[in-house]
Amino acid sequence: MDTVSPEQRSRNMARIRGRDTKPELLVRRLLHAAGYRFRLHGAARGGKLPGRPDLVFAGRRKVIFVNGCFWHSHTCRAGRAVPGTNATFWAEKRARTVARDEAAVQALAALGWESFTVWECELKERSFLEAQLQAFLGPAGPAGRALDSETRNHDGGSEGR
Repeated sequence: MDTVSPEQRSRNMARIRGRDTKPELLVRRLLHAAGYRFRLHGAARGGKLPGRPDLVFAGRRKVIFVNGCFWHSHTCRAGRAVPGTNATFWAEKRARTVARDEAAVQALAALGWESFTVWECELKERSFLEAQLQAFLGPAGPAGRALDSETRNHDGGSEGR
């Protein structure tokens, strides 16, 4: 097992991004190509949503989280991995992440939003992922939107533009 100095580990950890990750970008490209339109990182008309979801479909009142298996303790092999050093710290950190995820999903549900989580390991089976996303989101394009043109005109929509 390679040992890494605390300074090197700190540099490595600092380079791990929380948004615009490769898995998130892949899901965004896939959904956009399929005709879905969305906002990013918890942005909704009323402000930021609980948990800062990666993708927000405001008209549908649905959000998608794109989670890394290790960081969010998924049930797959990567999510069950146990770090060899500082195991207690990582177990506690990952447990807090899982608790935060659950609280965010519950808070969103209380506000009337549906949530869906895409796990990093699920990106390998693209056709299965596409089917899951479509089942969650419904049809792409204007037919899938929950707001009609009259409602959009009264809340800052495109009237007069």
